[in-house]
Amino acid sequence: MDPRDKHKRILVTGGAGFIGSHLCERLLAEGHEVLCIDNFFTGARANVLGLIGNPMFELLRHDVTFPLYVEVDQIYNLACPASPVHYQHDPVQTTKTSVHGAINMLGLAKRLKATILQASTSEVYGDPSVHPQVEEYWGNVNPIGPRSCYDEGKRCAETLFFDYHRQHALPIKVARIFNTYGPRMHPNDGRVVSNFVVQALKGEAITLFGDGAQTRSFCYVDDLVEGLIRLMNSPTDVTGPINLGNPNEFTIRQLAELVIEMTGSGSKIELRPLPVDDPRQRQPNIDKAARHLDWKPTTQLREGLGKTIAYFDSLLREG
Repeated sequence: MDPRDKHKRILVTGGAGFIGSHLCERLLAEGHEVLCIDNFFTGARANVLGLIGNPMFELLRHDVTFPLYVEVDQIYNLACPASPVHYQHDPVQTTKTSVHGAINMLGLAKRLKATILQASTSEVYGDPSVHPQVEEYWGNVNPIGPRSCYDEGKRCAETLFFDYHRQHALPIKVARIFNTYGPRMHPNDGRVVSNFVVQALKGEAITLFGDGAQTRSFCYVDDLVEGLIRLMNSPTDVTGPINLGNPNEFTIRQLAELVIEMTGSGSKIELRPLPVDDPRQRQPNIDKAARHLDWKPTTQLREGLGKTIAYFDSLLREG
């Protein structure tokens, strides 16, 4: 029997965020009871508004840097601002969210003997000297730069997860999430997909940092959520870290040109200086996900962008 067939009570931290809200929706659709916690720093009540009437769904305002006392079977730890605009707004709090949040959620999981999944990030690889990035690569990260609060916070969280696993035999899962996009992205989060789409829809200049030759790999949110659920329900010896992302690599300039084409915008491309420590390349090797989870993304960029553009178009019309 698929372990997902069994009814569970599942905690999702950061559940009102972009990825978290899609995960909550999917878990409810599978018949589980979902406790969504969020402090609404970057998450939005609007993202889960459609779930609030569901008797299997509970929304709680809570900051993971403080302990939480609940009873659950599984924990998805997604709480942390994930875009540079948001995580650099209060870098000390960002680090606390990753580190103190991990300690608190691991402590809860230990008490409950619950499986806990950490939403880590491709940013643990920094500006990589290995391409595409494999899980065995230790990364090339600046520990004192403006992005360090997020990069090193997530790296420390991974350390804590594996120490709890070794020291307390805690069942853990660590997912390294690569660039993800789709409906419910924050329109002002500074991420490249939301930036380009909003600028194109408004007819503003598309701001391209550097020469646009840097690469990214874009995974549609539904594909990512499927990967997270498969990882959570994988055998106990599959701890990760496991890369979850789309290995199709595009230059940032290619993305800008595609967004302009798909929106029918008259926007021009405007070059800006490259931010400090901005990675030149980002592409996941997903062999482990394919082998252990039988997972690979199925949504092509053009299809996913179409849905994302429709979402932002609707949002801007309402605003």
